[in-house]
Formats: sequence, C-alpha cells, structure tokens
Amino acid sequence: MNPDAIKGSRLRAGDLLRLGANGLRTRPLRAVLSAAGIAIGIAAMIAVLGISASSAANLDSELDKLGTNLLTVEPGKDPNTGEPVPLPETTVPTIARAPGVDTVSGTAKLENVNAYRNARVDVAESNALSVLAADAHLPRTLEASFSRGGWLDRAPSRYTTAVLGERAANRLGVTEPGERIWIKDRYFTVLGVLEPVPLAPELDTAVFVNNAAAERYLGYDGRPTKVYERSADAVVESVRALLPRAANPQDPQYVAVSRPSDALKARQAAEASFTGLLVGLGAVALLVGGIGVANTMVIAVMERRGEIGLRRALGAARRHISRQFLIEALLLSCLGGLGGACLGAAVTAGYAHAQGWPTAVPLVALVGGVAATALIGAIAGLYPALRAARTPPTAALAAP
Repeated sequence: MNPDAIKGSRLRAGDLLRLGANGLRTRPLRAVLSAAGIAIGIAAMIAVLGISASSAANLDSELDKLGTNLLTVEPGKDPNTGEPVPLPETTVPTIARAPGVDTVSGTAKLENVNAYRNARVDVAESNALSVLAADAHLPRTLEASFSRGGWLDRAPSRYTTAVLGERAANRLGVTEPGERIWIKDRYFTVLGVLEPVPLAPELDTAVFVNNAAAERYLGYDGRPTKVYERSADAVVESVRALLPRAANPQDPQYVAVSRPSDALKARQAAEASFTGLLVGLGAVALLVGGIGVANTMVIAVMERRGEIGLRRALGAARRHISRQFLIEALLLSCLGGLGGACLGAAVTAGYAHAQGWPTAVPLVALVGGVAATALIGAIAGLYPALRAARTPPTAALAAP
C-alpha cells in the first residue's frame, strides 16, 4: 500500500519539533560543529558591525561637539555702503517657526557697554569682554553646561542679573554665584558661570544679561546681532535655504547664513560606508552559514536512508519526511544564529569597553542576522528535505 494513500495520516507541530530535535540529538558533535560554523560567521558579522557602530557612536559624539548641525545667522552687508544691515526684532521667533528648525536662540552685542569687577575699576580696563543680551534658550541651543550656578531664567527678567563665560569669570575674578559685577552704571548679580562652549568659543569671554534687563538698563534695541540655529542633520541644507527669508522677510539678501560644517559631510560619508559594510558582511556570513546547513543536511539524508525508508513503510507521508528534515535545518540554523548573535554582542561590548567607547550593537544586525539565518537555513535545507521525501521506501530500506 502506498503510505501517501493512508487516510488520517497526521503529524502535529509538537511531533515535528521533537523529530527535528531528535535528529540533532542523535548526532550531537556534528550538530554542534555545524551550528558553531554558523555562529562564528554570524558572530563575526555582528562583532564587526557592532564595533563599527560603537566607533561611529564615539565619532558622532565627537562630531556633535563640532556643531555639525549648527547654523548661525548674522546681519549681511549692504553692497552699496558696505555697512551691515541690522536684523529685525522678530528674527528669532520667525526662524523658530520655519520648518525643520529644532531650537534657535539669539544674542546681541551691546555697543559701548563694558563689564567690570566693581565701580572703582578704570573704564579703560575692560578686559576685552563683550556684554551680550541673550534669551532663555541659548544654553540648550549650544548644549552649554555650567561649572557653577545656572542660567538667567533663574531670576525674573526685570532683575539685574548676569551669567559669565568661563574666561570672563576668570578675568573678572568671580568665583561663585551671588557675587556682583559692574555693568554700565549699576551692579548686576552673577547667577552662574558657563563651562567652555566648544560650539561657540567666542562666548567664553562674554557677559550675558537677559533681554528685558538689557532693554531697560543698557539701551538694547531688541535686534539680535547673531542667531544660533540647530536642526536635524538630514535637513540642515534645506533649513539653511529657508533661513534668510525667515530671518528678514523684507530683505533676505541682507542676511548672512553660515554654511554647514564639513564634519557633517564626513559623518554622512561614514554612515554610507557603514551601510555598505553591513550589506557586504551580512551576505558573506549568511552564504557561509547556508552552505554549512546544506552540507550537514545532505549528509544527514544520506546517512539516514534506512530511517526514512522505515518511516515511509510505516505510513509516513512524503510531506512528513520533508517537514522533518526542514525543521532540523531550521533548528540547526537558529541555534547557530542565536549563538552567533550572543557571541557577537559580547565581543562588541568587550572591545567597546576596552576602548572607552559607548557600546552600540545595531538591533537590525541582531534580529536580522538571526532571522536571515533561519531563512537561509530553510532554503538550504529545502533540497535535502525534498530529496529525503522522494526516496522510495524500498530503495531506502535496501540501502546499506
């Protein structure tokens, strides 16, 4: 009787899993070696990608300090007179409403206004410090931090308060918040001292007062002299094209906008290279793993022809045989994929820790590596599974 004709022949999913696992358990050394081959390929792929990602994360943190997505807006010069054309008072809020802008802040250099340690210092001893009117968003826009105290928004805007750049504090001899300095014709209380600002080193020698106090006491006209803007790396170029009209809708030609940092192009080139590396290594690792699975399963079919013939004679359908060997291939490839993912992540973490980098293992590499390994294992095991299913019971039983 043809076994395929037997009615009611069934093989449940649990039975398939047990049969597939039993095929691996009966040949543990071969299964371990085959899975190890797959694991090493996947681990190598994930480790290289993880180390590259960790290095890229470290590079990104260094590039962030260079302000790759920072643009500045300043008054442009009138070509007829050569004089700068002041920005409108509405420059900062109109830029903030432009598409793609994440954060924006403006400063204004106050002409003929100097800062001194006290009222008794000679007016000629200005220490080359600039007094700037600033808004509440400047530290966030420039990612500035404080060595002592905090920003101007700690006190009501009508109060005479100030914040000092790192070098300005040193030149004025200010060591702690709460001390007072003399600006124009009155004392201002120091609220904080900034750490050095890598994105805008010119601010290290500045004394900051809030816009409201600058207008009330220091003659500020409300027009910023420099605006700092940040946006996502991907839209820096498009935002830059919008900034002149956003800053000065009436005369955008009189607005000077800085160009993006060359470091941004370097970052984009590095990301493109990283993507190519991911594709290339992934393809090689998966090809090696697929060949290993196919080789193991073909040998398993040849060695187990007697078992195949006996099961077929006892009523197992062709689909049962093919599914059994396909499950074995899937289990073998998944075992190797999971082991490789864990090993690759561990190698990445260890190397990144030794280098002092942040650990960054791409999730797509972990999940994609295991999933792709399972898929390649299924494809590689398909031919051996079909070959086993097509083996006639008599030929299989007669095989040595």
